[in-house]
Amino acid sequence: MMSKMKNISKGIIPILVSIGLVLCSCTKETTTIELIYSTDVHGSLFPYDYITDSPTNHSLAQVASYVQQVRDTAENVILLEAGDMLQGTPMVYYYNYIDTTSSHVISDIYNYMKYDAVTIGNHDIEAGHAVYDRLVSELNMPVLCANAVKTSDGTPYFKPYTILKRGNKKIAIIGLITPHIPHWLHEDYWKGMVFEDMIVSAQKWVDIVKAKENPDAIIGLFHAGYDHTYGNTSPDEPMNENASTLVGERVEGFDCILIGHDHKYVTPMITTPSGRKIPLCDAGTAAHKIGHLTINFDGGDHPKVTNRLVSVEDVKPSEEYMALFNSQNEAVKAYSQRIVGELSEEIVANESLFGSSKFVDFVQRVMLDRTGADISFTAPLRLFTTIEKGKLTIGDMFKLYKYENTLNVMNLTGDEVRRYLEYSYDSWISNPDETGHLLLLDEEGKIKNQYFNFDSAAGIRYTVNPYKPYGERVAIQSMMNGSPFNSQKMYKVAINSYRFNGGGNHLESGVGLTKEQINERHVESIMTDLRELMVEALKASDKLEIPTLNNWKFVPENKLQQVINLDKCNFMK
Repeated sequence: MMSKMKNISKGIIPILVSIGLVLCSCTKETTTIELIYSTDVHGSLFPYDYITDSPTNHSLAQVASYVQQVRDTAENVILLEAGDMLQGTPMVYYYNYIDTTSSHVISDIYNYMKYDAVTIGNHDIEAGHAVYDRLVSELNMPVLCANAVKTSDGTPYFKPYTILKRGNKKIAIIGLITPHIPHWLHEDYWKGMVFEDMIVSAQKWVDIVKAKENPDAIIGLFHAGYDHTYGNTSPDEPMNENASTLVGERVEGFDCILIGHDHKYVTPMITTPSGRKIPLCDAGTAAHKIGHLTINFDGGDHPKVTNRLVSVEDVKPSEEYMALFNSQNEAVKAYSQRIVGELSEEIVANESLFGSSKFVDFVQRVMLDRTGADISFTAPLRLFTTIEKGKLTIGDMFKLYKYENTLNVMNLTGDEVRRYLEYSYDSWISNPDETGHLLLLDEEGKIKNQYFNFDSAAGIRYTVNPYKPYGERVAIQSMMNGSPFNSQKMYKVAINSYRFNGGGNHLESGVGLTKEQINERHVESIMTDLRELMVEALKASDKLEIPTLNNWKFVPENKLQQVINLDKCNFMK
């Protein structure tokens, strides 16, 4: 009998083990998370352009609809923002500086949409301490940035990371910002902070998060671009402006990386130090598209993440959103349509690429008049833009001057002024004998470099010969009043805050000054933004006439006329 029982048990045990294996296989828990993120919204909160007084097909109102559709069908959803919310349209300008007693419209909308975390961007820092500190206090979600640290104790000024729980999974979100902010902004904007290298900071905080939180996934939410070679920089150069890809390739631990700052639309797979492939997503700007990632946990060592960009241009704006925030929308429409002056004739931005133009000359005049400087430098902050003859509105002023730059005065010698201009023109002109075009174009025939770095000068008379080699193109004849120009004399020069703080590298790479020398040359800072200074100038005139300064031109004129016309016809559309 005992022998018989042993035989029976031998048959039962394998069956029970087999059943157990089947049960384990059937009950193995899987979790799927839908992750949506926006970046570089730049004030596109409503499907309306306050500058042109016309509707648009992109905004967070469309994103809100898309997010709600996903939340209606998916159990686990995460919503994130990668920075640059506080600059770009009259909407955010109004709540940054005009109506500072109401809650900020960004706070209202991001709280309504239930964002889970946002990373601060460089243009958010540019809004100033009063604005972004206020935003941090009003938002219901954490504002992240691990590598912006306090000078007082070395701890992060913002939260370095946050932990989100979805189902039974812990998701860590680590925020980083481009460390180049001191190259663009006066210290007053980031007082009390220093910015660490992104790779160094990422390694530090991945190690901390793993040890302290033991998360199931780590997501990078970075306000820094995709191309780490931008500006001819080396990947091994510390404090790289756009180190997002480098972080993924050099720091083990991230499962996906979401980025912004450079306004590109890319979704590559990048390889971590261990050889894992992880997705990187760059969702562009102004809420035309969003990133939508699906994160699947199926029992493996790492989640599987799919990565795609979704256009929201055909998504209907959320009716609830539009109704809830209609008062803010109407308030800024009224503000943007406020008359600030009258223009005697239209001005066209594209003309500034080919010689002295009314579009840039008005800015130059304001800079010279406000500072009493000898010379001024400025670039067109928009192209493909026309300001019509007639009444000028606040919206028109945003057409004319896009950014909230302030005004600085510094000392440069005459020869340094020439070197500055040599560097500037080299960024936008080619040798027409070699290329057939005056403008420096990429392979697609588009303007190759950033036009907001295309500085020309006022206060002097000069010519630019694109057929000559770099260093010999700019010839300065005299001051604009006819007095002699002296290459050894020290001149007072007016430039905007972006340029003074290193934007475009005109002063360092072009002139050859160190950061310390630039600061030693500083004469004056006027902390009112240039757009407001131009509004003040308009109010002082019943009807603004902008005679072209006619102080610079390309030569030889007869040889260049054909390629200039060709460029205007084919490459300005």
